[in-house]
Amino acid sequence: MAMSFLPSSFLGALLFLMCLGYLYPGVALTNNGGLSVTKHYKFNIRVKNVTRLCRTKSIITVNGEFPGPRIVAREGDRMVIKVINHVSNNITIHWHGIRQLRSGWADGPAYITQCPIQTGQSYVYNFTVTGQRGTLWYHAHIAWIRVTLYGPIIILPRQNESYPFVKPYKEVQIMLGEWWNADTEAVINQAIQTGAGPNTSDTYTINGFPGPSKNCSSNETYRLKVKPGKTYLLRLINAALNEELFFKIANHTFKVVDADANYVKPFETDTIYIAPGQTNNILLKTKNLSSNAKFLMAAGPYSTAASGTFDNTTVIGLLEYDVSVSGAKNSSADSFNIKSLSVPPLPRFNATAYVANWTSQLRSLGNSRFPTNVPQTIQRRFFFTVGLGTNPCPKNQTCQGPNNATKFAASVNNVSFVMPTTALLQAHYFGRGKGVYTTDFPKNPLVPFNYTGTPPNNTMVTNGTKLVVLPFNTTVELVIQGTTILGAENHPLHLHGFNFFVVGQGFGNFNSTTDPTKFNLFDPVERNTVGVPSGGWVAIRFRADNPGVWFMHCHIEIHITWGLRMAWLVMDGKFPNQRLPPPPADLPNC
Repeated sequence: MAMSFLPSSFLGALLFLMCLGYLYPGVALTNNGGLSVTKHYKFNIRVKNVTRLCRTKSIITVNGEFPGPRIVAREGDRMVIKVINHVSNNITIHWHGIRQLRSGWADGPAYITQCPIQTGQSYVYNFTVTGQRGTLWYHAHIAWIRVTLYGPIIILPRQNESYPFVKPYKEVQIMLGEWWNADTEAVINQAIQTGAGPNTSDTYTINGFPGPSKNCSSNETYRLKVKPGKTYLLRLINAALNEELFFKIANHTFKVVDADANYVKPFETDTIYIAPGQTNNILLKTKNLSSNAKFLMAAGPYSTAASGTFDNTTVIGLLEYDVSVSGAKNSSADSFNIKSLSVPPLPRFNATAYVANWTSQLRSLGNSRFPTNVPQTIQRRFFFTVGLGTNPCPKNQTCQGPNNATKFAASVNNVSFVMPTTALLQAHYFGRGKGVYTTDFPKNPLVPFNYTGTPPNNTMVTNGTKLVVLPFNTTVELVIQGTTILGAENHPLHLHGFNFFVVGQGFGNFNSTTDPTKFNLFDPVERNTVGVPSGGWVAIRFRADNPGVWFMHCHIEIHITWGLRMAWLVMDGKFPNQRLPPPPADLPNC
């Protein structure tokens, strides 16, 4: 009998891994030889008093932090996150951009995949990070609570893999947000009652700081200290409720290398455009300076708001060079007036052409290591219109919406989504969908019109909880057409449970004959949130390979409140690994 012997080095490595698995049962060996682990986090949802813009207010936080604590994982890691609700509000957490492959129970949108976590209750979110690396984020997904309840998700490459770009000297997350002196729940409740547009935020924030916009907020400025001649990876996240933003650092340029946790072909720019829900990884190469120079960073709005109101402020942060010897004190760190520095000029708030040119530069990396698997053959095609409309004013009530006689509404294919009172995924899984939802969401507008021309006289929407049903593994092409009813707006659409490929976009009405001939099916960017251009359209493709109920909505919070949302129901496949597992025992009840 012939015998073969394994090299002693291999046996040693195998013995080490066996021991590792025995000592640390959360550690598993992945298919490509890299280690994946189970990581545990505990999120205590608590109220904390925070002072900004000269006022102290109570805000909802994770573990008392604003923004919330980082979640750090490697591709392939399993995440077990226990969320305990200590506040009077109902809470859910959405792990924005995580694919949630066969873990739809952990996706988080209230009344879609789960009922909320009530006061004094807890829920464990359990999911695996699959096929993703880059920057994502988490946030509350109920009411407007995400205004302060949010934080970054950092996904590193597998242990034995590297970035497809130069290794950065340091990595820094930069979360752009909004600060409201008012209680946002009171703001939106008043808007719903009156039918008018809501008030706007007081300012924007960088990592929770509003900058020196007022004399008493001069010490509320985010500062990023850097060394000369180094490459920094900035993980940029737009966590704002209602505004798309531009971001810039004076006299510096960036190299964009990632969008929504997907690598892109690098390109250089001095200004970043980023919509609510979107993330970008950007490389900042610092200058070879010999003095402790300082430069302002700034973020300000891109707004096409049909209601005509938006937060037209600019938030300021500080980039500080530190050329001192390690350990030496920088005595000049605070001995200057920040207002003596020049604010970097941002594009105009309505720079739609700039936004279109910026987004057109995004292309998937598309190499052998990270291929672009865009569906080439399509089985189901859909055409959705998105935009604003109206609901009638209830009898014996005065409304402050359009014409002072209606309430603002928003819709997809003229259906304004009505949130159910039980979770759609639970209703579907247990076969109790009757009376909760219907499956007759229209694949095309029921009444075609000139979508970007003169709006129709009737601006009323229909209301319902309607879903689109897709067989498992269906390839989908969806054209999303913006309308000019009550004015054209840019709509950042977010699809839960999937990444999609942005194969085309343009202005005006989509032409089903000529526009598809221009689609990019070679290296389109892969995202989870895409802007539908103001007065234009965008085309996306994805494969429905994830069973469950998946929310799709505008990530401008007032638009989702008004009903610009819908859901896809993806059925189970034939095999066990294509089916949604049973719900966890601690899934909250409604």
